[in-house]
Amino acid sequence: MSEPEIPLFPLNTVLFPGGPLPLRIFEPRYLDMVSRCLKGGHGFGVVLIREGREAGGPASTAAIGTMARIVDWDQGEDGLLGVTAHGQGRFRLHGARVQDDGLNLGQVEFLAPETRLPIALRHARLARLLETVLSDLGPLYDAIEKDYEDASWVGYRLAELLPIAMPDKQALLELEDAEARLDALLPVVASLQRDG
Repeated sequence: MSEPEIPLFPLNTVLFPGGPLPLRIFEPRYLDMVSRCLKGGHGFGVVLIREGREAGGPASTAAIGTMARIVDWDQGEDGLLGVTAHGQGRFRLHGARVQDDGLNLGQVEFLAPETRLPIALRHARLARLLETVLSDLGPLYDAIEKDYEDASWVGYRLAELLPIAMPDKQALLELEDAEARLDALLPVVASLQRDG
């Protein structure tokens, strides 16, 4: 059985399952991609750029990415298309090609979602911290369903929100274990609280 082929959007950001992704779109290849996604009711893959640029030429990307589903869009006063997407499941990229219009397509294997796991006692303060942070963030997270009792959900939200380097965010996305992700975030949060 051949692997599914999806449109790819290489970005200088990491999208996590369940997280929001606001985009401003101006390149014709991505305007076409968004149009096709909206008409067909399907998503696109977001992958972190390791080398290259978001706009223009080819980019070398991470092997693990996240599917994005468009949940809202609007035309800005500047003429750019504003899109809000939400992260869905993760995938492993097995191969990629570039269409004539410059759009990247990838052959992917969809990864199983993490099993819901209650927050361990040692991670309870991370869930409380996240609850405080999200209450201050405003509209971007209003439409996101909250689950402060789920280790995966809490870990994904902290990983996307904390000011850590993109390669570190990518490593957290690639972890297969929700508790290991929270364990990795504990010293990061402790360090930020010391410095703050």
